[in-house]
Amino acid sequence: MSEQKSCPKCGTPVAPGFKFCGNCGAGIGGAEPAQQKAKTMYFGAFQVPGRARLVLIKGSGQDGTTYYLTGQEHVIGRTEGQIRSELPDPMLSPRHANFYYQDGNLFVKDLDSANGVFVRIKGSVSLDPGDVFMVGRMLFRLDLPGDYNETFPEPDGTYFYFTPHLPSAFLLTRILQGGIDGDVYRAEENFISIGRDGNTKDFPSDPFISANHARIDYSSDGFTLTDLSSRNGTFFRIKDNHMLVHGDFVFIGQQLFRVEIT
Repeated sequence: MSEQKSCPKCGTPVAPGFKFCGNCGAGIGGAEPAQQKAKTMYFGAFQVPGRARLVLIKGSGQDGTTYYLTGQEHVIGRTEGQIRSELPDPMLSPRHANFYYQDGNLFVKDLDSANGVFVRIKGSVSLDPGDVFMVGRMLFRLDLPGDYNETFPEPDGTYFYFTPHLPSAFLLTRILQGGIDGDVYRAEENFISIGRDGNTKDFPSDPFISANHARIDYSSDGFTLTDLSSRNGTFFRIKDNHMLVHGDFVFIGQQLFRVEIT
């Protein structure tokens, strides 16, 4: 039969077989009292299930300010809305876009802004004539060749000079400052590739364009815009309410945001 011991710390009798003192918790015979591990709790206010946040991407590529989308609607604009730019952004309209929830999903809607809302494409997307997309700092619009009628002379019988109208599957119009049309690029084949070197159309002066950045193709199924694994991505101007998923990038004014959904 085991001999009853006394606690070496407080002297309280300890029953045989017990490793700890019932009075002070000291170990009997060198044993240490059991320690319950504390559990780390997460900040519940910042981790609302099913809700999203927008992370502003700085020019260096690092994460900037985070905006938590915990309400139902979240308007971003230059002078109005819940989300305001930290720096003056003349490309933002007063009320530019709205991030809102519908049926448990996050959507973004363009509020008739001057410059639109752009979402980075993943792989390929379909294009329609009149659609606008961004490659680096370049803004393009997909157009169809016009119907060119027979030219007629002036009353005195003189014809004006003009550039011959060559057949083309489609045209790309580069949009300049102020929204005016700039250069027009003709698809000599059924595609136009865009980049800095070795493409149908090269823009070596744009540091944000990759060597082989994007490609527009025409087939019997229509037009397709494809990002060629570029570093900065290809952005498509949304035409309607657009559903966002985790990891999407949205370009508004001069602000680039990453979407994170818990």
